[in-house]
Amino acid sequence: MAPRKRKAPATPKRPEPVSSSRRRSTRIGSSAEKSKYFESDSGSGSDSEDAHAPKRAKSGNDAKYSGRRGPKVESDASEDEYEAPDDDDDEEEEEEDAADEASGDGSEEEQDRSKPYKPSKKKGAKPPVKTARDRKNADSGNEDDDDDDEDNLVTFIPHVKLRELNGVEYADEKLHKNTLLFLKDLKANNVRSWLKSNDAEYRRSLTDWNSFIETLTPRIVDVDDTIPELPAKDIVFRIYRDIRFSKDPTPYKPHYSAVWSRAGRKGPYACYYLHCEPGGKSFVGGGLWHPEAESLRRLRASIDERPRRWKKALVEDDRLRRTFLPKAKKGDEKSIFKAFAVANANDALKKKPRDYPQDHRYIDLLKLRNFTISKKISDDVFTSDDGVDQLMEIFRDMVGYIAHLNSIVMPEDGDDDDDEDDDNANGEATDATD
Repeated sequence: MAPRKRKAPATPKRPEPVSSSRRRSTRIGSSAEKSKYFESDSGSGSDSEDAHAPKRAKSGNDAKYSGRRGPKVESDASEDEYEAPDDDDDEEEEEEDAADEASGDGSEEEQDRSKPYKPSKKKGAKPPVKTARDRKNADSGNEDDDDDDEDNLVTFIPHVKLRELNGVEYADEKLHKNTLLFLKDLKANNVRSWLKSNDAEYRRSLTDWNSFIETLTPRIVDVDDTIPELPAKDIVFRIYRDIRFSKDPTPYKPHYSAVWSRAGRKGPYACYYLHCEPGGKSFVGGGLWHPEAESLRRLRASIDERPRRWKKALVEDDRLRRTFLPKAKKGDEKSIFKAFAVANANDALKKKPRDYPQDHRYIDLLKLRNFTISKKISDDVFTSDDGVDQLMEIFRDMVGYIAHLNSIVMPEDGDDDDDEDDDNANGEATDATD
C-alpha cells in the first residue's frame, strides 16, 4: 500500500478547496499564510504521520535565486510518483508563492527593482557640428535666440537738429544748399539707421526738390506741347533702391531725379530727364533708356530702312550737336553717328543683331540698346537764381530729337508717309549725283 501524503492543519477561517482531479493552490494573494499544497482531496490522513514528517525548508532567497529544492520526504514510494505532472505544477506554484512572500507584495516598484538598469539616452542633445556652415548656422541660431530676448527692448533714435538756414530761405525756383548737403551726407551714410535719425532733414529736402520740379514743369510744357502738366508725385523718382537682385547693398539712391514724358515716369515714350547728384554727377538728358522689345525692333528697322530720319535728327540739327555731341564735326555724318554710338555704348551688343549683316553701313547704331543724349551740369545751376533758365536752354535743344524717337516707337497718322517721301527724294538726289 502506497504511503499517504502529509496533511497540513486546516486554516480555521478559510473555506476548504473544491475537490477536483487536479490539485492547485488556493492562494489568492500574497500573505503570510501557509500554502494548501499538502491538503488532500479525500480529507483522510494520519495525524501521526503529519506530526513526525520533516518540514520542507522554505526560504525566499533559495526559491528566487536557486533552482534547488528543499529536502524530500523520506518514504518508500518511488521517485516516479513525485515527478508526475500534477505534483510538478503544485511544486512550481509553491515555489512561486514562496518567492512572492520573500520578495514583497508584488508591486510595480518591486518588479522594477528586479530589472537590470539600462542607461537612458539624453534627450535634447544637439548633433555635433560637422562643417563650417553648420557652425555658422548654429551661431546664427543662438543669435536669433538672443534677439528674441531683446524684442521687448525699446530702441531710442537720437534726434538730429535741422541744419541752419544761414540767412537763405527756401524758394520754389531754385534748390537750397541744405538739399545738396543732405544728398552728400546720404551718400556717405547710406544706411537705414542714419536716414531714420535724419528723417526731418530728408523730408525738408524732398519738399524743396518737389517744389523746384513743379516750377520747371510748366516751362517744359511750353517748349513741348505733347508733355502733360503732371504733379510732382507722378514724375519724381523715389530714392529707395530695389536691392533684391543687385550686388550693391546700399538701400538708397544718393540723388534726386525727375522725368517728363507723355505718360509720366512710365510708358514707351521718349522723355526729358533731370538728375541732381552733388559732386560733379548732375546732368540733363533725354531719349529712350532700355526700350521695350517692340520699340527696339522699330528703332532698328528705322535705322535700316529710313536712315534719312536719323540724319535729319542728329546730323542736320546743329544745336543738338553743339550741346550734346560737342566732339563731333559739324555736318559730318560719320563723326556724329560715331559720337552718338560711343555715348550709348553702355549695354550695347557686342555682335550684330539678328537679321542684319555684319557689314551694314550703320552697324554701330544697330547694336545699340539705348538711344539717349545728355549734358553734365554743375551743382551751382540748381542753387542759382537763373538755374531754371539754364536748364530750359538745354531742354529746348533736344525737343526735335524727342519728337523723332516718339514718331518711331509710337507713330501717329501721316508720320510714315512723310518719311517715305523724304527718303525717296534723298535717293533720287543721290542717284543724280552719281
